[in-house]
Amino acid sequence: MPPPPLSSPHPIPLSILDLAPVAEGGTPAGALRNALDLARHAERLGYRRFWVAEHHLAPGVASAAPAVLIALIVAATTRIRVGSGAVLLGNQRPLQVAEQFGTIAQLHPGRVDLGLGRSGGRPSPPAENAPETPAGTGGLLQPAPFVFGTAAARFRLAARLLGTDPDADYATAVADILSFFAGTHRAPESGEVHAIPAEGADPEVWILGSSPGESARTAGKLGLPFVVNYHSAPARTLDTVAAYRDAFRPGRLAAPHVMASADVLVADDDATAEHHAAGFGDWVLAIRDGRGAIPYPSPESAARARWTDDERALVADRLATRFTGSPSRVAERLRALAGATGADELIVTTIAHDHRARLRSFELLAEAWT
Repeated sequence: MPPPPLSSPHPIPLSILDLAPVAEGGTPAGALRNALDLARHAERLGYRRFWVAEHHLAPGVASAAPAVLIALIVAATTRIRVGSGAVLLGNQRPLQVAEQFGTIAQLHPGRVDLGLGRSGGRPSPPAENAPETPAGTGGLLQPAPFVFGTAAARFRLAARLLGTDPDADYATAVADILSFFAGTHRAPESGEVHAIPAEGADPEVWILGSSPGESARTAGKLGLPFVVNYHSAPARTLDTVAAYRDAFRPGRLAAPHVMASADVLVADDDATAEHHAAGFGDWVLAIRDGRGAIPYPSPESAARARWTDDERALVADRLATRFTGSPSRVAERLRALAGATGADELIVTTIAHDHRARLRSFELLAEAWT
């Protein structure tokens, strides 16, 4: 049966996407403990959802096994919804995903989200001559698209080690997962298939996407809620939302439902925020030049970095679209994102070297938003 309509007492609820970042000088164990601490903190502050990402072969990211981490987080909290942003289909088979999330949802009904994405390494081609701020964006910056170069090699290596299926049909995989939960799956050779404990479980299923391609179309055609990844791929955000809305047909939901993501860092004042944000450029640069996410640099390490003009250009879009500053400044930019995309919800990710700075950022943002 379709899930109940998504709703919230706040017109535009806020949620959190966490990568369990490993700080320079820190450990994966410390990063994972920080993720649990942040989830409890988010629940106290009233955030609606706490999602974790899937990243592989990244020294600076400890969130590599979403289902495992979600099971730990949902058991360590009591009310907040916990989910994936996103499980990458192709890295796992639909039955495995349904069984993993069904197991968690059976024990924690009404609290589990399953966000689905496509496996990395196959970015959509960029739009030609895309303007930096197209007409009608409501002030939302859409930089020129980033084109993957040397970074694609790391995606290919991860795909080989994970056994990613390059021929997997994304729309079919999503439909299979939905049918396992609904108990309606049929196999040509055997007829009915009952995937226990997925069958009857109630996770909210979302699709995440960063281009007006397969993910947006699949979410629309299946009537699923959709997350547009402004935080990681800001260039085509509005086109992507439009593609989802154009493709939408009533299904799990009666009407389109959009959540937009943003990279934010909030502090008591702009100067303090810039201090804690200092390592972001070096971190993004490592992702894009093929090294993979490095342990997040301290402000002191970031101050010693020397970049070439080419390196600056490589991260310019992410630096320009990160919302950094005082609570009022960041809240204003988030409202612009919500207005431009028509978002029903927002999800924010915050990375800093100091875990206390991250906790403070989410505290200040929650206060400003309400």
